[in-house]
Amino acid sequence: MTKAVRRKTAPAVTNAALTEARLEVEAAIQQARQAEERLKAAIDILPQGVVFLDGEGRYIMWNKQYAEMYVGSADLFHVGAKLEDTLREGVYRGQYPEAVGREEEWLNARLERLYEPKGRHEQQTADGRWIMIDERRTSDGGLIGLRVDITEMKKREESFRLLFDNNPVPMYVHARDDGRILAVNDAATAHYGYKRSEFLRMKLRDLSAPEIGASTQPAGPVDGDDGVTWKHQKSNGEPIEVAVYSSYLTYEGVSAVLIGAVDITERKRAEARIAYMAHHDALTGLPNRVLFRERMDDMLPRMLRNETAAVLCLDLDDFKTVNDTLGHPIGDRLLQLVGERLTNELREGDTVARLGGDEFAVLQCGIDHPEDAGSLAGRLIEIVSAPYEIDGHLVTIGVSIGISVGPGDGEDCDRLLKSADMALYRAKAEGRGAYCFFESEMDARLQARRRLELDLRAALAAEALEVHYQPLVDIAGGEIVGFEALVRWNHAERGSVSPAEFIPIAEETGLVNPLGAFVLKRACLDAASWPADTKVAVNLSTLQFRSGTLFAQVKQALDDAGLAPQRLELEITESLLLEKSDQVLATLHALRALGVRISMDDFGTGYSSLSYLRSFPFDKIKIDRSFVHNLGDNTDSQAIVRAIVSLGKSLGITITAEGVETEKDLECLRAEGCHQGQGYLFAKAVPPKEAARLIGTGNDIRAVA
Repeated sequence: MTKAVRRKTAPAVTNAALTEARLEVEAAIQQARQAEERLKAAIDILPQGVVFLDGEGRYIMWNKQYAEMYVGSADLFHVGAKLEDTLREGVYRGQYPEAVGREEEWLNARLERLYEPKGRHEQQTADGRWIMIDERRTSDGGLIGLRVDITEMKKREESFRLLFDNNPVPMYVHARDDGRILAVNDAATAHYGYKRSEFLRMKLRDLSAPEIGASTQPAGPVDGDDGVTWKHQKSNGEPIEVAVYSSYLTYEGVSAVLIGAVDITERKRAEARIAYMAHHDALTGLPNRVLFRERMDDMLPRMLRNETAAVLCLDLDDFKTVNDTLGHPIGDRLLQLVGERLTNELREGDTVARLGGDEFAVLQCGIDHPEDAGSLAGRLIEIVSAPYEIDGHLVTIGVSIGISVGPGDGEDCDRLLKSADMALYRAKAEGRGAYCFFESEMDARLQARRRLELDLRAALAAEALEVHYQPLVDIAGGEIVGFEALVRWNHAERGSVSPAEFIPIAEETGLVNPLGAFVLKRACLDAASWPADTKVAVNLSTLQFRSGTLFAQVKQALDDAGLAPQRLELEITESLLLEKSDQVLATLHALRALGVRISMDDFGTGYSSLSYLRSFPFDKIKIDRSFVHNLGDNTDSQAIVRAIVSLGKSLGITITAEGVETEKDLECLRAEGCHQGQGYLFAKAVPPKEAARLIGTGNDIRAVA
């Protein structure tokens, strides 16, 4: 599939670029998985139930406490399921007693609270437990739900007006006029740590935490204030928050207030931790993407009033190498140190965030000139690139930065981030370790690429692409022994589109799977009309192996065309074997067992070519064109070709030379005993009808090609 690309760009560079891109994607996926695992572990230790939903109310994540609270319907929980559906099933399972007889009314009211949260509310389950529900919208439209089992608290609420001395809730009675504490129960003395005699010498305001101040503590709650929170202090100085419940009464002839104080300190801390985790990166403690966008939203009104602001997108250079060579613990520590250095370099009011993986972003507010952002970027590159000492290792990385300046480069968060990201892409393409400002031409190029992607999708759907065939020639005899299938695209408006343009887009967008299936099917159908001893070779992309359907696609294509498996050669590159995947090897062995021949393409340009010959019994090796070019005048290339041919002969593997362009190259290959040749000396890739004509040329293909 990538053959035509390598005609435009040196194969080794293309393979390395594809490999780097794949490893970066895998590293990003691994980072995301680790972040999710850390978040899951963090919320699982909380005593409250926690659930994260997307904007449509679908489950994203929940902790075990949440599942235990709804054990009656926990079997319905799975990622992607809608909370609305689990509620409905729970209602008709009788899980919510208060819904019996008015199921739809109850569901409608509950769903209204879900999608338009207006504060906490309570819910009773069939087993008699009470759950307090607090749901809040996130800035990206999702929902975070907190579930607290308040069953015991509800029971205490039912009895605290009847019971006092033996009530487990801290309770005391104070005078309405001056706040003198008139009575206190055992729970209050135990919880606050004051002796009864000390309590009875105090006034209500004496319980206030120092930061509240004596003058701000009310003498007593007023009607309707049940559930308000006060900040108190224990006798040992420990601050606590209490939810206050009150009742007016006459105590020993004095107009008084009965107070029940429920300690909610831990619940508040848990809520604060959840809120913090929702807005901060778990590894570095920096703001995450959600909080970064909130800060940008706060900045936008000022920017639209002619205040200039800049967004800097940062991507660490060579971070993947650190992870691969020194391990993820070193990589994690490196990210933390990078975050510290970035934070220390910013002014108060600016924001640095970790967006994920090794990507960071900076919001620089209130700058006088765009050049100020460039100056900051230069300083950040310098401080991030300075060496790091981590666990005895001296670690050095770089950073590339893209800059957008508002309002010129965008008047909303999405546009500013997109512009900075496009500038970052340019900075990395121009050599890394540099910064680049956004330019309008970048957006034009992106839009052009997007249009080409859409056209490619349409061409695939309409089967408007073509498959051409380049001959594989027996060097000793000169006759055609097969063809390599190469995809071509004749665009209705753009004319011939180079595979170097559209194949990378296909690989980046996942279109390479349907594209590869199309070429495979077309090649088998065309080859079925050729002589029985003429083979067809088809390139495979690494992404096709990951789909898990490659073997079925190959077998279906052979069956539909009525082509013998032995006439099909599948070409793979060394980058595929780099994955060391059991699935890849299993698929290769299954294909070979079917009778299909397997060829290693671009041999000698990759990573450890010889070792791969031990991992799989290849039928063919294709010598990369870089060793064949000017072969007659390059003694080093001649030695390499001689060694590869000798190796192939000893292993019983067919050797094919790519890029044969001159008679001198051909003579050298013939002298070394190379089996097959492919290149412009024989013929370029031609349409199916022309390929059929070439088959009949016998030993004189160069005369008619």
